[in-house]
Amino acid sequence: MKKILSLLCMACCLQLVQAQDIPVLLKEAQNLDRQQKDNEALDKYKNILLQDPVNLKALVRAAEINVLMGGKQSDKNGKRMYYETALSYAQRAWQADSSQPDAAYAMAMTAGRMTDIETENKKIVAYVRDIYQYASKALSLDANHAKANYTMGKWHYEMVTLSGFKKAAVKIFYGGLPASELPQAITYLEKARSLDPYFVVAYLDLAKAYKENREPAKAIEVLTRMVKLPTRTSEDPALKAEGAKLLETLQ
Repeated sequence: MKKILSLLCMACCLQLVQAQDIPVLLKEAQNLDRQQKDNEALDKYKNILLQDPVNLKALVRAAEINVLMGGKQSDKNGKRMYYETALSYAQRAWQADSSQPDAAYAMAMTAGRMTDIETENKKIVAYVRDIYQYASKALSLDANHAKANYTMGKWHYEMVTLSGFKKAAVKIFYGGLPASELPQAITYLEKARSLDPYFVVAYLDLAKAYKENREPAKAIEVLTRMVKLPTRTSEDPALKAEGAKLLETLQ
Protein backbone atom coordinates (compact mmCIF):
# COMPACT_ATOMS: atom_id res chain seq x y z
CA MET A 1 0.00 0.00 0.00
CA LYS A 2 2.85 2.38 0.88
CA LYS A 3 4.46 1.65 -2.47
CA ILE A 4 1.23 2.43 -4.31
CA LEU A 5 0.78 5.68 -2.40
CA SER A 6 4.37 6.61 -3.15
CA LEU A 7 3.84 6.01 -6.88
CA LEU A 8 0.63 8.04 -6.84
CA CYS A 9 2.43 10.87 -5.08
CA MET A 10 5.22 10.80 -7.65
CA ALA A 11 2.68 10.85 -10.49
CA CYS A 12 0.90 13.84 -8.95
CA CYS A 13 4.19 15.68 -8.50
CA LEU A 14 5.14 14.96 -12.11
CA GLN A 15 1.80 16.31 -13.34
CA LEU A 16 2.28 19.43 -11.21
CA VAL A 17 5.76 20.02 -12.64
CA GLN A 18 4.44 19.58 -16.19
CA ALA A 19 1.55 21.96 -15.51
CA GLN A 20 3.99 24.53 -14.20
CA ASP A 21 6.22 24.06 -17.24
CA ILE A 22 3.48 24.94 -19.73
CA PRO A 23 3.25 28.66 -18.82
CA VAL A 24 7.04 28.81 -19.04
CA LEU A 25 7.02 27.09 -22.43
CA LEU A 26 4.29 29.44 -23.68
CA LYS A 27 6.33 32.45 -22.65
CA GLU A 28 9.40 31.02 -24.39
CA ALA A 29 7.36 30.31 -27.52
CA GLN A 30 5.95 33.83 -27.54
CA ASN A 31 9.45 35.28 -27.16
CA LEU A 32 10.58 33.24 -30.18
CA ASP A 33 7.54 34.54 -32.06
CA ARG A 34 8.57 38.10 -31.31
CA GLN A 35 12.05 37.30 -32.60
CA GLN A 36 10.43 35.94 -35.80
CA LYS A 37 12.02 32.52 -35.28
CA ASP A 38 9.15 30.56 -36.77
CA ASN A 39 10.67 27.07 -36.73
CA GLU A 40 11.89 27.35 -33.15
CA ALA A 41 8.57 28.80 -31.97
CA LEU A 42 6.64 26.03 -33.70
CA ASP A 43 8.82 23.39 -32.03
CA LYS A 44 8.09 24.98 -28.67
CA TYR A 45 4.34 24.96 -29.31
CA LYS A 46 4.59 21.30 -30.31
CA ASN A 47 6.33 20.58 -27.00
CA ILE A 48 3.44 22.22 -25.18
CA LEU A 49 0.96 20.07 -27.09
CA LEU A 50 2.82 16.91 -26.12
CA GLN A 51 2.01 17.74 -22.51
CA ASP A 52 -1.34 19.40 -23.09
CA PRO A 53 -2.91 18.25 -26.40
CA VAL A 54 -5.87 20.64 -26.04
CA ASN A 55 -3.92 23.80 -25.20
CA LEU A 56 -5.84 26.33 -27.29
CA LYS A 57 -3.11 28.97 -27.50
CA ALA A 58 -0.58 26.43 -28.75
CA LEU A 59 -3.01 24.89 -31.25
CA VAL A 60 -4.06 28.22 -32.75
CA ARG A 61 -0.52 29.56 -32.95
CA ALA A 62 0.74 26.29 -34.46
CA ALA A 63 -1.95 26.68 -37.13
CA GLU A 64 -0.90 30.28 -37.80
CA ILE A 65 2.80 29.46 -38.06
CA ASN A 66 2.13 26.61 -40.49
CA VAL A 67 0.09 29.00 -42.63
CA LEU A 68 2.92 31.53 -42.44
CA MET A 69 5.51 28.96 -43.47
CA GLY A 70 3.27 27.57 -46.20
CA GLY A 71 2.93 31.00 -47.71
CA LYS A 72 6.69 31.11 -48.23
CA GLN A 73 6.78 27.90 -50.26
CA SER A 74 7.27 28.32 -53.99
CA ASP A 75 5.62 25.08 -55.06
CA LYS A 76 2.04 24.01 -54.51
CA ASN A 77 2.93 20.69 -52.90
CA GLY A 78 4.97 22.48 -50.24
CA LYS A 79 2.12 24.88 -49.59
CA ARG A 80 -0.36 22.00 -49.37
CA MET A 81 1.71 20.21 -46.73
CA TYR A 82 1.84 23.25 -44.47
CA TYR A 83 -1.75 24.36 -45.08
CA GLU A 84 -3.18 20.89 -44.42
CA THR A 85 -1.13 20.71 -41.22
CA ALA A 86 -2.47 24.13 -40.24
CA LEU A 87 -6.02 22.97 -40.88
CA SER A 88 -5.42 19.92 -38.69
CA TYR A 89 -4.30 22.13 -35.80
CA ALA A 90 -7.31 24.41 -36.31
CA GLN A 91 -9.67 21.44 -36.24
CA ARG A 92 -8.09 20.26 -33.01
CA ALA A 93 -8.58 23.73 -31.54
CA TRP A 94 -12.23 23.73 -32.62
CA GLN A 95 -12.78 20.29 -31.11
CA ALA A 96 -11.01 21.35 -27.91
CA ASP A 97 -13.29 24.35 -27.29
CA SER A 98 -15.68 25.63 -29.94
CA SER A 99 -16.90 28.34 -27.56
CA GLN A 100 -13.66 30.29 -27.95
CA PRO A 101 -13.38 32.93 -30.70
CA ASP A 102 -9.75 31.98 -31.36
CA ALA A 103 -10.82 28.44 -32.30
CA ALA A 104 -13.45 29.72 -34.75
CA TYR A 105 -11.00 32.23 -36.19
CA ALA A 106 -8.40 29.48 -36.73
CA MET A 107 -10.94 27.45 -38.69
CA ALA A 108 -11.82 30.46 -40.86
CA MET A 109 -8.18 31.41 -41.38
CA THR A 110 -7.07 27.93 -42.46
CA ALA A 111 -10.12 27.45 -44.69
CA GLY A 112 -9.03 30.61 -46.49
CA ARG A 113 -5.62 29.16 -47.22
CA MET A 114 -7.07 25.87 -48.40
CA THR A 115 -8.83 27.75 -51.20
CA ASP A 116 -5.37 28.65 -52.52
CA ILE A 117 -4.34 25.02 -53.08
CA GLU A 118 -7.59 23.13 -53.67
CA THR A 119 -8.35 22.23 -57.29
CA GLU A 120 -11.81 20.69 -57.00
CA ASN A 121 -14.46 23.37 -57.44
CA LYS A 122 -16.92 21.90 -54.97
CA LYS A 123 -14.26 21.78 -52.25
CA ILE A 124 -13.12 25.32 -53.02
CA VAL A 125 -16.65 26.61 -52.59
CA ALA A 126 -17.05 24.58 -49.36
CA TYR A 127 -13.95 26.25 -47.95
CA VAL A 128 -15.22 29.67 -49.07
CA ARG A 129 -18.43 28.95 -47.17
CA ASP A 130 -16.44 27.80 -44.12
CA ILE A 131 -14.48 31.06 -44.04
CA TYR A 132 -17.71 33.03 -43.72
CA GLN A 133 -19.37 30.70 -41.22
CA TYR A 134 -16.43 30.39 -38.86
CA ALA A 135 -15.50 34.08 -39.06
CA SER A 136 -19.13 34.90 -38.26
CA LYS A 137 -18.99 32.55 -35.29
CA ALA A 138 -15.78 34.15 -34.01
CA LEU A 139 -17.29 37.63 -34.27
CA SER A 140 -20.49 36.51 -32.54
CA LEU A 141 -18.27 35.42 -29.63
CA ASP A 142 -16.05 38.50 -29.71
CA ALA A 143 -16.96 41.40 -31.98
CA ASN A 144 -13.57 42.99 -31.24
CA HIS A 145 -11.44 40.06 -32.36
CA ALA A 146 -8.96 41.79 -34.68
CA LYS A 147 -8.01 38.74 -36.73
CA ALA A 148 -11.62 37.62 -37.13
CA ASN A 149 -12.54 41.09 -38.38
CA TYR A 150 -9.66 40.92 -40.81
CA THR A 151 -10.70 37.46 -42.03
CA MET A 152 -14.28 38.57 -42.59
CA GLY A 153 -13.13 41.73 -44.36
CA LYS A 154 -10.87 39.75 -46.65
CA TRP A 155 -13.72 37.33 -47.38
CA HIS A 156 -16.00 40.20 -48.47
CA TYR A 157 -13.24 41.69 -50.61
CA GLU A 158 -12.49 38.40 -52.32
CA MET A 159 -16.18 37.67 -52.95
CA VAL A 160 -16.52 41.01 -54.74
CA THR A 161 -13.39 40.41 -56.82
CA LEU A 162 -14.01 36.72 -57.61
CA SER A 163 -13.71 35.75 -61.23
CA GLY A 164 -16.95 35.07 -63.08
CA PHE A 165 -16.12 31.35 -63.16
CA LYS A 166 -15.76 31.11 -59.39
CA LYS A 167 -18.91 33.11 -58.80
CA ALA A 168 -20.76 30.70 -61.08
CA ALA A 169 -19.33 27.76 -59.12
CA VAL A 170 -20.55 29.27 -55.85
CA LYS A 171 -24.04 29.67 -57.30
CA ILE A 172 -24.14 26.16 -58.77
CA PHE A 173 -22.97 24.29 -55.67
CA TYR A 174 -24.55 26.33 -52.89
CA GLY A 175 -27.09 28.60 -54.50
CA GLY A 176 -24.89 31.57 -53.71
CA LEU A 177 -23.35 32.94 -50.52
CA PRO A 178 -24.30 35.91 -48.30
CA ALA A 179 -24.22 39.20 -50.17
CA SER A 180 -20.88 40.95 -50.15
CA GLU A 181 -19.91 44.50 -50.98
CA LEU A 182 -16.69 46.50 -50.87
CA PRO A 183 -18.03 48.87 -48.17
CA GLN A 184 -18.54 45.82 -45.93
CA ALA A 185 -15.00 44.65 -46.63
CA ILE A 186 -13.67 48.12 -45.81
CA THR A 187 -15.66 48.31 -42.57
CA TYR A 188 -14.26 45.02 -41.26
CA LEU A 189 -10.71 45.77 -42.40
CA GLU A 190 -10.79 49.26 -40.88
CA LYS A 191 -11.95 47.74 -37.60
CA ALA A 192 -9.19 45.14 -37.75
CA ARG A 193 -6.46 47.78 -38.08
CA SER A 194 -8.04 49.97 -35.38
CA LEU A 195 -8.04 46.99 -32.99
CA ASP A 196 -4.46 46.08 -33.92
CA PRO A 197 -2.62 49.15 -35.28
CA TYR A 198 0.43 47.04 -36.21
CA PHE A 199 -1.47 44.38 -38.20
CA VAL A 200 0.42 44.84 -41.48
CA VAL A 201 -1.62 42.54 -43.73
CA ALA A 202 -4.84 44.27 -42.67
CA TYR A 203 -3.43 47.56 -44.01
CA LEU A 204 -2.45 45.95 -47.30
CA ASP A 205 -5.85 44.39 -47.97
CA LEU A 206 -7.62 47.53 -46.79
CA ALA A 207 -5.63 49.55 -49.33
CA LYS A 208 -6.56 47.05 -52.05
CA ALA A 209 -10.22 47.37 -51.09
CA TYR A 210 -10.05 51.18 -51.24
CA LYS A 211 -8.33 50.95 -54.63
CA GLU A 212 -11.03 48.57 -55.91
CA ASN A 213 -13.67 50.95 -54.52
CA ARG A 214 -12.11 53.82 -56.52
CA GLU A 215 -10.84 55.67 -53.47
CA PRO A 216 -7.13 56.04 -54.31
CA ALA A 217 -6.50 58.83 -51.79
CA LYS A 218 -7.57 56.59 -48.94
CA ALA A 219 -5.54 53.70 -50.32
CA ILE A 220 -2.46 55.98 -50.44
CA GLU A 221 -3.05 57.09 -46.84
CA VAL A 222 -3.30 53.49 -45.62
CA LEU A 223 -0.21 52.35 -47.54
CA THR A 224 1.84 55.35 -46.41
CA ARG A 225 1.20 54.32 -42.82
CA MET A 226 1.73 50.64 -43.56
CA VAL A 227 5.25 50.93 -44.96
CA LYS A 228 6.34 52.71 -41.77
CA LEU A 229 5.02 50.03 -39.42
CA PRO A 230 7.50 48.01 -37.35
CA THR A 231 8.19 44.44 -38.44
CA ARG A 232 6.52 41.99 -36.08
CA THR A 233 6.28 38.79 -38.12
CA SER A 234 8.56 37.13 -40.65
CA GLU A 235 6.06 37.86 -43.44
CA ASP A 236 5.85 41.59 -42.71
CA PRO A 237 8.87 42.60 -44.86
CA ALA A 238 7.34 40.95 -47.95
CA LEU A 239 3.94 42.48 -47.21
CA LYS A 240 5.44 45.95 -46.80
CA ALA A 241 7.40 45.52 -50.03
CA GLU A 242 4.17 44.64 -51.84
CA GLY A 243 2.50 47.64 -50.25
CA ALA A 244 5.35 49.92 -51.37
CA LYS A 245 4.97 48.75 -54.97
CA LEU A 246 1.23 49.33 -54.85
CA LEU A 247 1.83 52.78 -53.40
CA GLU A 248 4.10 53.66 -56.33
CA THR A 249 1.36 52.82 -58.80
CA LEU A 250 -1.12 55.08 -57.02
CA GLN A 251 1.04 58.19 -56.64
